[in-house]
Amino acid sequence: MRLVMRNSPVRGALRAAAVPLGASCAALALSTGCTATGAAGDPPPGIEVVDARIIAPMGTRSTAAHFEIRNTGSSPDTLRYADSPDLGISIVRRTVRRTGTGRTEPAWAVDVPAGGTVRMAPGGLGVVILDPPALKPGQTVRYNL
Repeated sequence: MRLVMRNSPVRGALRAAAVPLGASCAALALSTGCTATGAAGDPPPGIEVVDARIIAPMGTRSTAAHFEIRNTGSSPDTLRYADSPDLGISIVRRTVRRTGTGRTEPAWAVDVPAGGTVRMAPGGLGVVILDPPALKPGQTVRYNL
């Protein structure tokens, strides 16, 4: 006589794990294939910064940095901050004119459209640098955008 255990705990656990394990393997294979072919999400924006300059501080406790952000890619991007390890505290600001007078306020997000350019210039969008160190003409500083 031969004894066969058809409902053993090990066999039941293997059956219960087979479907979730198979689904997980299939999902992993599909996402790997999607990523490998470049079909995962939008293509990255192509950002380049040109024409950067810092206005020389003249006895004030702040100055400004201006530059152009060009997006040569096919996806939009957003500038959320500007920070420099070489300078003081930096804040992206925008001049807002109301009733003939201008005042600045923080710009928490600056959209850079796909294929577009954002120009920072005096009287508009720019980066205010608080308590800047002494700078020399032509000196290069690093910025994280």
